[in-house]
Amino acid sequence: MAFFSKLKERLFKSSSKLEQGLDAIVEEGAESAADEAVQALAESPAVTPEQPAPAPFPQPEPVAEPEPAPEPEPQPVAAPKPAPAPQPAPEPEKKSPGLLGRLMGRSAAAEPRRALDDDMLEQLEELLIAADMGVDTALRVTANLAEGRMGKKVSSREIKELLAQEVARIMEPVAKPLPIYAKRPQVVLVVGVNGSGKTTTIGKLASQFKGAGKKVVIAAGDTFRAAAVEQLQVWGDRAGVPVLTAPEGSDPASLAFDAMTKAQEDGADLLMIDTAGRLQNRADLMEELAKIVRVIRKKDETAPHNTLLVLDATTGQNALSQVGTFQQLADVSGLVMTKLDGTAKGGVLVALADKFGLPIHAIGMGEQIDDLAPFDPEEFAAALTGLEKS
Repeated sequence: MAFFSKLKERLFKSSSKLEQGLDAIVEEGAESAADEAVQALAESPAVTPEQPAPAPFPQPEPVAEPEPAPEPEPQPVAAPKPAPAPQPAPEPEKKSPGLLGRLMGRSAAAEPRRALDDDMLEQLEELLIAADMGVDTALRVTANLAEGRMGKKVSSREIKELLAQEVARIMEPVAKPLPIYAKRPQVVLVVGVNGSGKTTTIGKLASQFKGAGKKVVIAAGDTFRAAAVEQLQVWGDRAGVPVLTAPEGSDPASLAFDAMTKAQEDGADLLMIDTAGRLQNRADLMEELAKIVRVIRKKDETAPHNTLLVLDATTGQNALSQVGTFQQLADVSGLVMTKLDGTAKGGVLVALADKFGLPIHAIGMGEQIDDLAPFDPEEFAAALTGLEKS
């Protein structure tokens, strides 16, 4: 997929690169093993074949030689035939290994290998923690990776493949696109801290759903930030989606009620409601979100049907605490991770999946409409570890 090719190019543009770290760990261990072998060879005693080996038994006493017998008279013999010149032995026929065999043999011979031991596992754990995978997840991943392989020599490529398999295994259960229900309108409440990419994500999702034939309405519920309202209006104009706004400082719950009425009248498939993200005073934010839910349930007691939490990948481990906070503030049903192009620490997404198990609906990395894509665990794992996908 073009999106994940772009992700691999952008994900590791800073200095702390997981791919390079894995290469360095294997090469360092391979060089150490080679140095030890050379040193052991140098310290081994030299063999001198010129010195005669000692006789295993005592030599017998010399005895007197017998008198020589009379030599017989020489008899005429025929001249010996010249011996035929020795012919070189035929070399065994070499079977061509084929192009694939030559390529594999060459790469296998060139790849440094290192025995998987406790030191290597510790280095792998430190590398994964530095990539924001978190201590618990890093320990679990390396333990699974080492199972049945301790003491065996592995190459950097093999470590990347094993690591990618472990990451994909953790991410597979949470890779779920945003569900679309028959209920009309389906109300999607979007939450997250200011600056996480909420507004842009709403605009991209609305544009993509509109392109898929869905009728969408947006409510600019972050009435305390004029910039958020203006940005949503730009996305709405671009996608041909109506954006309902209210004067700055207005009651977001009142706007949400009007948006529900508009969506029902228009027969909209989706209503996406933006919300404020001020965590400085959690009590006020909790009350604001609770009021929005109470008001829209006057129109539909099952709303909201999705509560989408948008996270900024550049915040690293702070994303974990944000999920915990918003789970208390709102009934979060799924995640979107943005700004993966701004970090070399995409491992936080693995930590989120491992700790919370919430569905990851999409990931984003840029301002273009196609810079938000459904989450694919295998492609993400390949991009994270630097593997080339066939």
